[in-house]
Amino acid sequence: MPSPDGGFTPFEIDLVSDNASRPTAAMREFMASADVGDEERGEDPTVCELERIVATLAGKEAAVFMPSGTMCNVVAFDVWCDAGDTLLLHEDTHPVYSKYAGPDIHKRLELQTLDGERGVMGATSIEDALRSVRDRGGAARLLSVENTHNRTGGSVWSLADIEAACEAARAHGLETHLDGARLLNAVAASGVSTADYCAPFDSAWIDLSKGLGCPMGAVMVGDERFVAKAREAKYLFGGVTHKAGMMAAAGIYALRHHVERLSGDHARATELAGGLAELTGVAIAQERIDTNLVYFDVAATGLSSRDLLARLSASSVRMKQIDTTKVRAVTHLDITSAHVQTAVTAVEGALAGA
Repeated sequence: MPSPDGGFTPFEIDLVSDNASRPTAAMREFMASADVGDEERGEDPTVCELERIVATLAGKEAAVFMPSGTMCNVVAFDVWCDAGDTLLLHEDTHPVYSKYAGPDIHKRLELQTLDGERGVMGATSIEDALRSVRDRGGAARLLSVENTHNRTGGSVWSLADIEAACEAARAHGLETHLDGARLLNAVAASGVSTADYCAPFDSAWIDLSKGLGCPMGAVMVGDERFVAKAREAKYLFGGVTHKAGMMAAAGIYALRHHVERLSGDHARATELAGGLAELTGVAIAQERIDTNLVYFDVAATGLSSRDLLARLSASSVRMKQIDTTKVRAVTHLDITSAHVQTAVTAVEGALAGA
């Protein structure tokens, strides 16, 4: 929201993303006391501790701290694939619709997109995709899975579906990669452990800046050989931040204090969807609320999503435009039940032209 001095002031209720979550006072205090060193040389003790914690959590041999989840994807694609290789992934995953992970830019990869209900790619879909790649003379190298799946409303893969997809890929010699931007939300919603979700994958990562409320960062895991190559690629892509212990400390604090509370974010999302569904002309645009993402459509109101968001901004409420009539709202660390009720009231007022 623009402020009179030309800067920006935070929205009172920011549902644009769980990236809008902010470090708590206790997290900031913990960060301030962190021991630091030279990350590039492996001498930052707090970074090393975070990597040990996440490797253990994920049940993998090693881990590497990254500035962002986007870099995790970039690095994993770089390590597993050669230029011209084909990457298999769902047609509505983050590297496809945003291109932020740049597989077609950094490595000149071919993207073979797959369909699948609620983001889940079945073995048959994978087999068909591989056949298509072979028919055009390509070489598929990697299957990438997103759990939770953002664009279908934060939907959660079952462990059985994960295992079936990875087994189908591995039967044809592919490596497998888990985009875990909201993996811990999947863990909280399903009861499946992080280690069990990561076990079928050759590489995986968890985000720190979304539901966990850290200022930045992600951690990628795999075997020692993969992580060694990932460290080299991290340097190549400008990801070494040297005295990164203060940022890593935020991750340590979050993993100790902010994981169990993720189920509360899911409860707030269910409350939000319920309130929005009661508004005339508003339709919830997903099959069910699994985690902390709520997609809704205002086409029946005659109002565009852009106009709705402009009106909400006047009430200091922010959400995200998805298309001309669809909006996304994400609950997180800073959102309470009172905020949810206020947001629903704001949407109701915006639809009425207030």
